[in-house]
Amino acid sequence: MVFALTGASCQSQTTSHDQTTQTQSQAGSNEQNPQKCNPLETRKPNSPNQKPAFAEQTRACAIKTNAAFEVQVLTKGLEKPWAVEPLPDGNLLVTEKPGRMRIISASGAMGQPLTGLPQVDYKDQGGLLDVALSPDFSTSRTIFWSYSEPRKGGNATSVARGVLSADQTRLEQVKVIFRAMPTYDGHMHFGSRLAFGPDGMLYVTLGERSDKEIRPQAQHMNSHMGKILRITPDGKPAPENPFLNQSGSMPEIWTLGHRNVQSSAFDEKGQFWVVEMGPQGGDELNLIQKGKNYGWPLVTFGEEYSGAPVPNSVTDKAGFERPVYYWDPVIAPSGAQFYSGKAFPEWQGNLFVGALRDQRLVRLKIENNKVTGEEHLLTDRNRRIRDVREGPDGALYLVTDESKGELLKITPKK
Repeated sequence: MVFALTGASCQSQTTSHDQTTQTQSQAGSNEQNPQKCNPLETRKPNSPNQKPAFAEQTRACAIKTNAAFEVQVLTKGLEKPWAVEPLPDGNLLVTEKPGRMRIISASGAMGQPLTGLPQVDYKDQGGLLDVALSPDFSTSRTIFWSYSEPRKGGNATSVARGVLSADQTRLEQVKVIFRAMPTYDGHMHFGSRLAFGPDGMLYVTLGERSDKEIRPQAQHMNSHMGKILRITPDGKPAPENPFLNQSGSMPEIWTLGHRNVQSSAFDEKGQFWVVEMGPQGGDELNLIQKGKNYGWPLVTFGEEYSGAPVPNSVTDKAGFERPVYYWDPVIAPSGAQFYSGKAFPEWQGNLFVGALRDQRLVRLKIENNKVTGEEHLLTDRNRRIRDVREGPDGALYLVTDESKGELLKITPKK
């Protein structure tokens, strides 16, 4: 099934997910972003009293894709897919939260679930989550994945690796290489994106498990919660980590002060970016720098879902990193990809982000580490975009977060 779309047609949609529409006045939107342009976002903010720290920090100028493209539904009937990872041969690895990983052919044929995976704790936000190929996959056939691991007293995010069998039916030599601590009896904010950096190290994003009793651990150095970690492919703390020799600190920590990061990607310069699920009115794009503190729950642009302020928080404070960009209203970001392919020259260097709440694919134009334009694509499909990846063919591949999820492919219109 193929749907032909252009950037202009995508731009005309509105969302009813949070019962708001794009009808706010231009003057109202300019209060949030004083840039001399037409901001894409014109809805009423979730947190209208919060003000950006600088002009480009929210409500970027609207941009439109000039090239026509088409969206092909490669596969239907996936159960709560969470990640898609293109393979060098054109096939695709897809995870499903209940605990299945399967290979889908380039033509969309759905393979049987791979055998050999460990048990997952499939409940609410937990289950089998991200998957990433080893940098030497072409020779080692090694795959890494994250999941919520059932443990005595609760669960937590773990990372495992295994070798894809030659017949692509099972995972062999499976080993859990990392277990986040502490174990907690909850079902929210597992984080779990995996990304290999240019340094060959594995960067792991972790949520702070949401509940107010454990949330402060995002600022505690003796906890993995609310952190971005940097580990070796064997699961050991990576050399030159900032807190490697600091007493009382988890040696895997790279940065701290995160709420729930389900989007991460390296750009062409080797810079590491994450898109973080904030509270109501506080989704953030952050440029990650070694050893920095990104604030949660002490610094945030958002508010509690009840509408109450986040306790003891401010929007800006010395010693904490400012987000490069934030969304208000939130989009609920999941999955991220910097585009480098030749299929869409005008997209090169742009960041694509899946949106769950707003049911769309977000395109950001970033110049000199500032967001200078934003476009919302696939708004007419009404699908929760869970992950987005670029294939070796320059196409974008997406999975949608539903009980009968889809695998989508975006290519130039023929």
